[in-house]
Amino acid sequence: MKLSGLRLAVVGPLPPPAGGMANQTRQLADKLSAEGVRVELVQTNAPYRPAWAGRIRGLRAFARLLPYLAALWRAAGRNDLMHVMANSGWSWHLFAAPAIRIARLRGCPVIVNYRGGEAADFLQGHAIRVRSTMARASLLVVPSGFLQEVFGRFGMSAEVLPNAVDVERFSPTPRREVGHAPHLIVTRNLEALYDNETAIRAMAILRVRYPQARLTVAGEGPERERLIALVTQLGLQDAVSFVGRLDRAGVAELYARADAMLNPSRVDNTPNSVLEALACGVPVVSTRVGGVPFLVSDGTTALLVPPGDPAAMAAAVIRLFDTPGLVEQLHRQGLEHVSQFAWPKVRQRLAVVYGSVLSGTDNPGTSV
Repeated sequence: MKLSGLRLAVVGPLPPPAGGMANQTRQLADKLSAEGVRVELVQTNAPYRPAWAGRIRGLRAFARLLPYLAALWRAAGRNDLMHVMANSGWSWHLFAAPAIRIARLRGCPVIVNYRGGEAADFLQGHAIRVRSTMARASLLVVPSGFLQEVFGRFGMSAEVLPNAVDVERFSPTPRREVGHAPHLIVTRNLEALYDNETAIRAMAILRVRYPQARLTVAGEGPERERLIALVTQLGLQDAVSFVGRLDRAGVAELYARADAMLNPSRVDNTPNSVLEALACGVPVVSTRVGGVPFLVSDGTTALLVPPGDPAAMAAAVIRLFDTPGLVEQLHRQGLEHVSQFAWPKVRQRLAVVYGSVLSGTDNPGTSV
């Protein structure tokens, strides 16, 4: 299918704050616009209008929801197709479900692009309602085989549409000699499910082997003060830096200075941070949770460890730097693996998906 000239409504959050789904929504809209698609963005996290309404607890939901519903109604009436970025929990009920129902009312085909590592828990309690709403959608797409299996367990079929990685921004830089001073990074928000504590405790173990090792944590969230206190408790003030939430350029620059990336998450789907690290040629040590084993292969494109185990994470880092040739192997095979997530490949798959929905074809196939 030729994408040029397609009128497409893209529904989802936008930065700020930067995050996986917000970044993917922004990137999708920008890439498709460059292909000649007439993209209309319907933002689920638009600023409150008037601004003061966002400061009043009982008024906030209506101040955002009513303009959002009006924007959905207009967009569904003047576009050929709607692409909805969806997530679990309240996000599904407030934003994705209304978009699907309004698109159906206005006769606009709708693709639901569901993401989030907590889908299984969410569907456990809401599968009936989700199935009822999805019956009004044209197609469900997910970024990983992991989520495809999750939805299959609850009686819903899904096609895999991989996340796109901006390989122009996230590109490899020359590796440096690590010695006793490896620079490790974490690029996940400071929330309990991302378990930054495990990375910090692993750092305390690593400092015995690498006395000048450093850890940079890029992200914000409710765990910040607790994690700073933990760093002080462990005596790591000179080793661990919290740099806050970085924009995409800042994250790319951080990868250029990193020797390895740690992903200590307890729950995950298809973390863009892992793909971006691979695109930068940075070796990844990640927990073996959710969709991560569908994304990378242990010992081939990354090193995988159990969740909540600082000793195992530290041991994997030591193995990475102490095994001759392992850094170079992960660097080379990671770059080869991530090439399938570059925009030209994802664009080709997206064109097949859009074409199948617009033509009424039930199965768009699985080729990229």
